Amino acid sequence: MLRKLNIYERLNKIIPKIEDETFIKGRGLGNEISFYVFDYDPKDELIVRDHIEYIKKYFSRPTSERKIIEFDLYKMMLDIANEKGILDKIFDLEQKKGKEFLYNAMTNFAQPPIFLDKIKTEVEGYNVVFLTGTGKVYPFVRSHTILNNLQEVLDKIPVILFYPGKYTGQSLELFGKFKDENYYRAFQLVDEKGDIHEA
Repeated sequence: MLRKLNIYERLNKIIPKIEDETFIKGRGLGNEISFYVFDYDPKDELIVRDHIEYIKKYFSRPTSERKIIEFDLYKMMLDIANEKGILDKIFDLEQKKGKEFLYNAMTNFAQPPIFLDKIKTEVEGYNVVFLTGTGKVYPFVRSHTILNNLQEVLDKIPVILFYPGKYTGQSLELFGKFKDENYYRAFQLVDEKGDIHEA
């Protein structure tokens, strides 16, 4: 019987997974879409962030065949708001009109197309995408919404969503509390019992 792995053991299995040829080429007979979720306990957020930096540095060597780009959804939202000249106004809105008004305004603003356009523009030259910041950008942006729309843009590039919550293979639960709708098309990258899911 396989034992439950700790966060460090699970993180250490990510690099071998990315190095595997099936990771780049797609999975199974139909080369199904290569979207993966690495879920983790939110209390391990800083450990995961540090390890993401380690992974990017590991693959940054000139001889590496894996070129990784990270998209932090929270930073992207702030950058886009800044580019549109509304970042400063966001804080005024909250003070003057309250949190509910701000939530509605930001939810209407932070639609998938603005993220997808930015990803499409910046992903050229890379062959692995990391999606981070999903906890920080909630509730303005939902992970399943981005994933559902992203498959139209990155159908040939593997994506790893680093998710502070639980992915059951059928649904995403942010922080283990908020159900983020059903999502069936991603594979769990490394499970808690240590199995790296093979093609």
